[in-house]
Amino acid sequence: MANTKSAEKAARQAVKHRARNVALRSRSRSAIREAVETIAKGDKAAAPAVVRKAASSVDSMVNKGLVHRNKASRHKKRLAAKLKKLAGK
Repeated sequence: MANTKSAEKAARQAVKHRARNVALRSRSRSAIREAVETIAKGDKAAAPAVVRKAASSVDSMVNKGLVHRNKASRHKKRLAAKLKKLAGK
């Protein structure tokens, strides 16, 4: 339990921040999953837009400090590689 007013406020803020972070992380993971599924289906028309949306979502997580920039780069690189492989088919 918080012993001071400032600790109580910090605890309240932590609850709000956690809820926001969980929602943002979930939204980003969903965007990545959607991109992977679109590529797996072989939809060449829709895939680039979906991958762009996923990359944007990952970048916003980096700006908010939710994931490390190297992890974001790794996600984007893998999506781009899958997209390139699809385009080559």
